[in-house]
This record gives sequence, structure tokens and C-alpha cells, in this order.
Amino acid sequence: MAKRTTLILDDDSKRAARELALRYDCSMSEAIRRAVVKQRDALLGISAESRRERQKDLERLFDLFEGSDPEAEIRRLKREDAGF
Repeated sequence: MAKRTTLILDDDSKRAARELALRYDCSMSEAIRRAVVKQRDALLGISAESRRERQKDLERLFDLFEGSDPEAEIRRLKREDAGF
């Protein structure tokens, strides 16, 4: 559920928010939201839910690659690339 809040930005903060918005190609509000989430993740790490999702994805990758020969795959890719 979204909540509205008001921020008073000094000149440096406002300039930084504009630069982020341009970089992200979004509104200043969205840039600030993204910056807050990135800062939280940098300080606290990823959430338990995100960690579980990543672990599930990694296990799925292990299942997909089970039984494959990485060296044979690299040789195959090199043969395909040689045609370019």
C-alpha cells in the first residue's frame, strides 16, 4: 500500500534526485524511492523473501544444468563462433 509523504530537499539533494531521475529515466519521486530501497539493501542486505526467491532460482539452474558437460558446451560454442 503506497503512502504519500513530503520531502524538503536542499539544492544538492534536489540536483541529485534530478540526476538519478535522468539516469533511471523516471520521475524524481520514483528515483528517490529506488534510492531508498538500494540504500536499505546496501545496509541491511536483501530481504528474506528475495533471498528465498534467489535460492529457488539458483536451485532451478542447477537442475537445468545437471548432467551437462561444461567443456563440451564450450567447445560447441567455439565451433559456432568460428563461423562468424
